Amino acid sequence: MLTVRIKICCIQNPDEARLAIGYGADMIGLVAEMPSGPGPIDDDMIRYIAGKIPPAVMSVLLTSRTRVADIIEHHRYCRTNAIQVVDELQEGTHTELKQALPGVAIMQVIHVQDESAIAKACSIAPGVDAILLDSGDPLGKTKVLGGTGQPHDWNISRRLVRAVDKPVFLAGGLRPENVADAIRMVRPFGVDVCSGVRTNGRLDEQKLSAYVREIQAVGRPATMHGE
Repeated sequence: MLTVRIKICCIQNPDEARLAIGYGADMIGLVAEMPSGPGPIDDDMIRYIAGKIPPAVMSVLLTSRTRVADIIEHHRYCRTNAIQVVDELQEGTHTELKQALPGVAIMQVIHVQDESAIAKACSIAPGVDAILLDSGDPLGKTKVLGGTGQPHDWNISRRLVRAVDKPVFLAGGLRPENVADAIRMVRPFGVDVCSGVRTNGRLDEQKLSAYVREIQAVGRPATMHGE
């Protein structure tokens, strides 16, 4: 029986990766250069950590690049087995990205600001392997592409999960105190956390343990449609 997937993001070094994996992380998020937000590390460190992650755990490159050619180049250096595109593509398509990188999972971030996120996700879903819902403002003077530590409207997220036929991950302001409620309400395929399990920027084992316990306690099977 499948359970809700756990993605621990903003991993800073191999020790944090080992800690997250030891507590059951299915996916490790490695944040590259961003216009704002916590957690970026340089590409050399991303490549190093990705090379240390066991095959059963997915390594995810978070890239803010918006041209498919640049994303391909970025991935070929970092060598993760998944890519999280945190901004909208400005040149090229998700199909072109997948064709160039066979076997690499492509996850597109949708920043949930209003109900328009549902239509956007439905239009993007056919070309990607998964959708990740986050809080942010990609159109602001300084782009905010995640890592806000703030939840968005989970009512919209729940409707979006029902509307698309690809796995949907929920991010944005999750922490041990609210992750179980978020899962019950939104019914995502997986959940993603950064600041909610950190103290002073460092992965906090006590918070991480509590977060994972809350997810496991929900005990809900996950499906492609979040049903």
